[in-house]
Amino acid sequence: MPSAPHEILPGNTGNRNQSSTAFTWTAPDGLMLAGEHWAPKNDDLQIVETSIQVLCLPGLSRNTRDFHDIASFLQSAGHHVYALDYRGRGNSDWDKDWNNYSLPVEAGDIDTAIELLELERFALLGTSRGGLHALAMADRYPAERMAAVIFNDVGPRIERSAIKRIAASIGQKMKFSSLEGVAEHQRNSLGPQFPAFSEDDWYKLAEQLATCHETQTVLDYDPNLAHMFNDLDDETPLPELWPYYEKLTDRPVLVVRGEHSDLLSITTGERMLDMHSGAVMKTIPGQGHAPVLWEPETHDFIESFLKNSIS
Repeated sequence: MPSAPHEILPGNTGNRNQSSTAFTWTAPDGLMLAGEHWAPKNDDLQIVETSIQVLCLPGLSRNTRDFHDIASFLQSAGHHVYALDYRGRGNSDWDKDWNNYSLPVEAGDIDTAIELLELERFALLGTSRGGLHALAMADRYPAERMAAVIFNDVGPRIERSAIKRIAASIGQKMKFSSLEGVAEHQRNSLGPQFPAFSEDDWYKLAEQLATCHETQTVLDYDPNLAHMFNDLDDETPLPELWPYYEKLTDRPVLVVRGEHSDLLSITTGERMLDMHSGAVMKTIPGQGHAPVLWEPETHDFIESFLKNSIS
């Protein structure tokens, strides 16, 4: 491993999943960033030979806890799984300059982690913003390095209605009296997209989003992320990223779409399949943006995709 200041270090970052190891690393500009690593539990040679390193990148305001279920499953199948907290999210330090909460700056943070973790050949699982990073990474990582991509409810075209919904909510209410309060707030805002969620499901989602402190429960991101939408209006053109997606047609792609998603339209998903003969789509019933990746059926589908990608 390289020496400090960019060295990957074991971390005590409040990790709630005992099957993973927390770590920290230093960004190019000196900010402390955090992640988690799930090492395979089974050392059987046959499993190891059919495994691949998996890098998980979360959504805009989300964190590594979103991947605990899928990472634990892939871990048991023999894969090394890594998940990163962007700056200002999860257990990573907040940036004093909110302008650094940008895709280019985060790309530098991700590239630093990839090198320090020595990810020589990996599959990328990107939820929402993580999928946008995957599109940009097609320019930096050839198929021999980034061997496969899983888009979790995101594609080269994002629907304006979803951006407006996210912009209206992010950073607006950060503190609650309990996890139950977080769960209720999420139910009120996301209920139409997750109609099948039970009370336990909403509570589990709340645990992924927030941390309980002595007097209050707080969402785990810097509310200054809201500034990213300062210039958004109905006339603001949204980027079309199809040229980036075309660069991924030389490697397997899995598109996971929530049945009720307002961010990844059916039309965009179908165009992704039409453009890429090696792409497949999995629709998650009863869920919207973004699918939570908790279900055994989803786990099996992703694992099967990874195995086929390796061969």
